[in-house]
Amino acid sequence: MRSTPTAATLILGALPYGEAPEDVLIAEGRIAAVGPDARIQAEQLQEVTTIEAAGLIMLPGMVDLHTHLREPGREDAETVETGSRAAAKGGFTAVHAMANSSPVADSAGVVEQVHRLGRASGWTEVYPVGAVTVGLAGERLAELGAMAESSAQVRMFSDDGMCVHNPVLMRRALEYVKTVDGFIAQHAQEPLLTEGAQMNEGDVSAVLGLPGWPAVAEESIIARDVLLAQHVGSRLHICHVSTAGSVEIIRWAKERGIDVTAEVTPHHLLLTDELVRGYDPVYKVNPPLRTGADVEALRAGLADGTIDIIGTDHAPHPTQAKECEWSAAAMGMTGLETALPVVIKTMISTGLMGWRRFAEVTSIKPAQIYRHAHQGRPLKPGEPANLILVDAGATQTVDPAGHASKGRNSPFRGMELPGAVRATFLQGHPVVLDGELNSPLSEAAARAAEQSQVQS
Repeated sequence: MRSTPTAATLILGALPYGEAPEDVLIAEGRIAAVGPDARIQAEQLQEVTTIEAAGLIMLPGMVDLHTHLREPGREDAETVETGSRAAAKGGFTAVHAMANSSPVADSAGVVEQVHRLGRASGWTEVYPVGAVTVGLAGERLAELGAMAESSAQVRMFSDDGMCVHNPVLMRRALEYVKTVDGFIAQHAQEPLLTEGAQMNEGDVSAVLGLPGWPAVAEESIIARDVLLAQHVGSRLHICHVSTAGSVEIIRWAKERGIDVTAEVTPHHLLLTDELVRGYDPVYKVNPPLRTGADVEALRAGLADGTIDIIGTDHAPHPTQAKECEWSAAAMGMTGLETALPVVIKTMISTGLMGWRRFAEVTSIKPAQIYRHAHQGRPLKPGEPANLILVDAGATQTVDPAGHASKGRNSPFRGMELPGAVRATFLQGHPVVLDGELNSPLSEAAARAAEQSQVQS
């Protein structure tokens, strides 16, 4: 099924948050009506597309605070266009592009370029993340104020891929972003403890003879930074938490009222360092896959709210960067198109969370962290129509060759996973229908929807 932009869409029999079936009318970029009023109002409109959605779960569009789109400079790995397509197919209506492009997004000019590319693409909303330090070098602060005041209005700053390991510099960054209601997203990795590291430090690394990456390298930075955030009174976000000890430190910080949030990746919820025994570089990632005990602690932390959100850390690479010997391979895994089924497998199917909590960790909370006004909103009349339809009963065998992303480095290749995104609506426009890309949202339509949101 293909669709051109229409004035309205009537969705019949969907299950908001997996609960009772409802009809939902979308018009002018918003949810116009839910329930019996949806059909009544639809009859008064001249042009309406009807979608039969019996049995499909309706959720707010997912929001990813941790995406690598590679452009500018690494278009061999990914572009804003291809990454946006992957995001839409995966059920994301907003992604945040990390700064480790080439050139690094450490100035107003680069973040504005990424923002413009996202607007031109039209498959999902793209928000550039600004670097904390110039060139990610960890030596001096980047143009944080200029990026915040640019047309991209950056509010999230991160040197992801590198740790802001200098405590004085980290303190100054936390102080600065506080003035623009922004936050620092820290890649927690003490470099002196991980020099030359190839995988998690533990029994498997000892057997394989690979240099180990100790859990304390992550935990020590998190402990330092939550104390710095408390001292400054600023917001701190911890990227890709991977150890049981990190979960405990974050829990401790939250109990004391420190303004810290944290994310976990889908791959750290499912995969362990046992997979490295085969030396397949697809499992090489930063931070590394940890132990089964860490996986259990991460799942429990996400279920009880210690960990706030899912962040994909979508990290595409050219084929030659992963299909080589382990020591030379790049670190990273794709994740936009597999995040939803992996979270269903690890959290929904296990009974650790229901669909409302799923919406919290994949959409509502990440939108709140960034202060989005129109993402992660309730499924009720008047709200922006950024939403998805999910077939929870479906199964899919992961085949990266069929992904929209340029990256083929999925650690879930050949794995059968539950659930599938059937439709993605961006500001009311169906960018994905029947699980396939439909058509992007035009810039004119995006501007009209934004103006409507401002007026309301």
